[in-house]
Amino acid sequence: MKISPLFRLRTLVVATVASGCFVSGSAFAQAAYPAKTITIVVPYPAGGSNDTFARQVAKELGDELKQPVIIDNRPGASGNTGTGQVARATPDGYTLMAVSSSMTTNAAVQSKLPFDPVKGFAPIAMFAKGPFIVAVNNEFPAKTPAELIAAIKAKPGQYNYASSGTGSVNQFGTELLKAKVGDLQIAHIPYKGMGPAVTDLVGNQTQLLISSGPSLLPMVRAGKLRAVGITSLKPSPIAPDLTPLSTAVPGYEFELWWGLLAPAGTPPEVVAKLNATVNKILAKPEITANFLREGAIATPLTPAQFGTVIAEDVERWKKLAKQQNITAD
Repeated sequence: MKISPLFRLRTLVVATVASGCFVSGSAFAQAAYPAKTITIVVPYPAGGSNDTFARQVAKELGDELKQPVIIDNRPGASGNTGTGQVARATPDGYTLMAVSSSMTTNAAVQSKLPFDPVKGFAPIAMFAKGPFIVAVNNEFPAKTPAELIAAIKAKPGQYNYASSGTGSVNQFGTELLKAKVGDLQIAHIPYKGMGPAVTDLVGNQTQLLISSGPSLLPMVRAGKLRAVGITSLKPSPIAPDLTPLSTAVPGYEFELWWGLLAPAGTPPEVVAKLNATVNKILAKPEITANFLREGAIATPLTPAQFGTVIAEDVERWKKLAKQQNITAD
C-alpha cells in the first residue's frame, strides 16, 4: 500500500502535537505539587521539641503552599515506630517526617532498626540547631566549665550524672565530654524521661545533667539549679551569658538538630520545592524568635548539606557508642 506524502505530513504533525501536549502535561503535573493535604509525621508524643518545631513549620508551610499541612503524632519504640512507617510510605511528597538528631543516636546503639537512617530517607531541610545547657545541683562546687572538670577530677567516681534514658542524647552528650577529657570518672544514672531526671538533679540524687535549654533553663532561672556552661563551640544566643565547655575542654561541641525528611525516592523537584519553602519560612523574624525561645537557632541548609549532617552524625555516634560502651535502653 502506497502512503502519500500528505498523509505522512499529517501523521508527523499529530505526533508532534501529541508529544508537546505530553511534555506540557508532565510539566504542569510537576508544577501542581502540592495538590492535596500534606502530612508531617512526628514519631514522638505531642509537646516535645520535635512536635513544637513541626507545628510551627507546618502552619507556615500550609500558608506558603496553599494546601493543608497536618501533624500526625506516631510515638513508640523511641521514635522508631513512626520513623519506620514513613520510610515505607509512598515517596510522593505527601508524607513527610519531622525528626531530631536523636534519630542518629538511636541508629548508633540499635542494630536492628526497621529503616536505614541514611539511605531510607530523602533529606528535605534542617529546621534548627541548638546547644545543650550544662547544669549542676546547687550544692555542687562549680560555677564554670573549668571548675566543673576540676571538681569531678578531685573526687573520681563520687558523682553521678543523669540522663533521660540509656542511649539518650543526654548520655551521648555527657559521654562525649568524658571521652574528650579522658579521665573523667562520673557514673551514669538513666531515668525514664527528662522530668524525673531534672527532679533528682534538684534533689541532689545526681549532680550533673546536660540537656536542652527548655528542659533546664526554667529551673536555672528559678534558682533551683545552676548552669555552669553550654555545649556550643562558641557563645550562643540561646544563653549568651554561659561559657562554652570548649573553654575547658578544647574541641568539645554537642548540638541537637531538628529537620524534615521524606521517604527515599521522593522526586527531586518536590524535594527542591519543599526545601526552598522551608528555608523561606526560616528567614521570617517571628519564626527565628520562636525557635530561639525554644532553645534553637534557625539553620537553613540544602538537602545535600542536611544529608551530609545525618550521615556524619550516624558514623560519629557509632564510634562514640563503641568507645564509651553506650547501649540501647
